[in-house]
Amino acid sequence: MLPELKIAQLRHFVWVAELKGFHVAAEKAHRTQPAISLSIRDLEKKLGEGLFEKRNAKTAKTELTPFGSHFLPKAKELIAHHDRVAEDMTLLAEHKTGHLRLASVPSIASRVLPELLLQFFADTPGLHVSFFDDNSTAVLQMVENQQVDFGIAHLFHEQEHSDKTFIPIWQDQIGVVCPNNHPLAGSTELHWQTLREHRFISNGTSALLEDSEAHPLLGHSQFYVSNMISLIAMLEAGFGITTLPWYAFPKHSTTLKFIPLKTPMVIRRIGIVHLTNKSLTPPARALIDFIVASSSG
Repeated sequence: MLPELKIAQLRHFVWVAELKGFHVAAEKAHRTQPAISLSIRDLEKKLGEGLFEKRNAKTAKTELTPFGSHFLPKAKELIAHHDRVAEDMTLLAEHKTGHLRLASVPSIASRVLPELLLQFFADTPGLHVSFFDDNSTAVLQMVENQQVDFGIAHLFHEQEHSDKTFIPIWQDQIGVVCPNNHPLAGSTELHWQTLREHRFISNGTSALLEDSEAHPLLGHSQFYVSNMISLIAMLEAGFGITTLPWYAFPKHSTTLKFIPLKTPMVIRRIGIVHLTNKSLTPPARALIDFIVASSSG
């Protein structure tokens, strides 16, 4: 049966060996000399061999036995491994190391997260991050497949996601996006029926209209564009109009106009989504708490 070696005993052994005495080792360990002697005797009993020669009254130095000399580097290796594991776990618990995986809808990824992540990761240089951005459906799929620790998305039908925990953080209104020179650009608010007179381009966020009176617009649309960069390019070229949540509207655009959709008024709620029955890693929990605290403040 293998001996159960205690890290404290190994430390005592190394200190006695390196400092050449039980008294100085006791001072370093903040223990009494008898306590260190007892610790070493127990370690020797477990190993089945003596570690130190009998005390030399002339030199008053503690010398290792051949077995002790052979065991010394092994003891140091065990202590170093223990300390590395303990440090890694401490850093992981303090979200200062490890691997964090998250996914977000592009609007929040580009408009909100950069500043939040800059603050959060300022003191965590050892934490590695994999970050994905995609539409809500894809983000939720990544959460379900456990490809990410958590996602930031909109739940279209919350009752269908009983296996997930949803923490609402942000909300924005749906509006109409068109070029600055479009006939609708001078409006301050719009009714959905007005949009039927113009070429409507649907996109990934258009599903927000499905449960509203504006749902006929989706059937009216001849074009669907999933990529936001391509969608913006088509809008800027004057190809048509679309609807977007406010956060998805290009923040610094000088060529496009955002006009709130008044009838119906559709509000999108975005939040953090994670699996209810799966524990979060310490870094993931820490980042969620940080986002929640930052948003509520």
